[in-house]
Amino acid sequence: MVKKIALVFVGVLLALVVWQWELVSYGWMQAKGQVRLLWNTKPVADVLADPAYPDSTKQKIELIREIKRFAIDSLGLDKSGSYESFYDQQGKPILWVVTAAQPYQLVAKQWHFPIIGTFSYKGFFEKDRADTTKAELQRDGLDTRIGEVSAWSTLGFLNDPILSSFLDRPVGSLAELIIHELTHGTLFIKNSLEYNENLADFVGEYGALRFMAQKYGRNSVPYRDYLATKVFYEKYDEHILHGTQVLDSLYKTFKPTTSTIVKDSLKWQTIRQIVVSSDTINTGERSIKKRTAGKLNLPNNAYFIGYLTYRKQQNRFRQEFENRFGGDFKRYLTYLKQTYPSL
Repeated sequence: MVKKIALVFVGVLLALVVWQWELVSYGWMQAKGQVRLLWNTKPVADVLADPAYPDSTKQKIELIREIKRFAIDSLGLDKSGSYESFYDQQGKPILWVVTAAQPYQLVAKQWHFPIIGTFSYKGFFEKDRADTTKAELQRDGLDTRIGEVSAWSTLGFLNDPILSSFLDRPVGSLAELIIHELTHGTLFIKNSLEYNENLADFVGEYGALRFMAQKYGRNSVPYRDYLATKVFYEKYDEHILHGTQVLDSLYKTFKPTTSTIVKDSLKWQTIRQIVVSSDTINTGERSIKKRTAGKLNLPNNAYFIGYLTYRKQQNRFRQEFENRFGGDFKRYLTYLKQTYPSL
């Protein structure tokens, strides 16, 4: 009887593997990549005690630990075992993300995963598989984009390490990154990627400004430099998000009878104008360097989808935080955690 049950179980398992081979294969690849990374990490305490590591590395690691303590104690993010180990990338990227979108609609390709839900991007620890996936999506007629990933969160399921690439970031960017990822481990809503990424961006930037003010003071050079950077990129975000509205309006004018040649001509003409007009963004301290329009490597719809995923809801969070909660972040975070069920 036991033997029959075992054979049935094996049969069901094999059928499941055949039926969902792509998902199983992808999951195995991701698991191998994550395990390989975790297997080759060193405890932070060992790195700090090792004379082979330079003082500059140790100082940045100590800074990351300070940022993490601030995020938990001052912002109220959940306690985490992340960033207590160190992984040396040896100057190499370790994760790539593929995004895709419809060619004449700002509609993202969606991937569905058990437990964590739906995502508009797909990560790969193997560059060859990322390139293969991108090529397959292009053959299906989709706009695609592939990019290296500087950090990611396992949403509290694992303890994420400090990556050596973190150490190259200036302090404001580093604080923003760490707080962004810790936010994912505190609140992550299934099938709501745009909400999750916009929230983490909002908390990361707000938390970084508070950390910088506390550590250096609002009149310090590090704080002012970071603030100037944020002001500039907010203007750029506004410009690109306005560009998504222009593109969306254009695509809605296309009819089934509109030829591909005409659609492509209008699409790339509009995208070129969005990119070229970004040269006018100037906040006094920063501006985009002038470029020759004829030499531009124009982005496609997948690039604009990325901005919608990460930046579209920033004003919503700011207004809710300030108007409803009077700038009391811990109260605001408590409200979010009570209102939105997290994984």
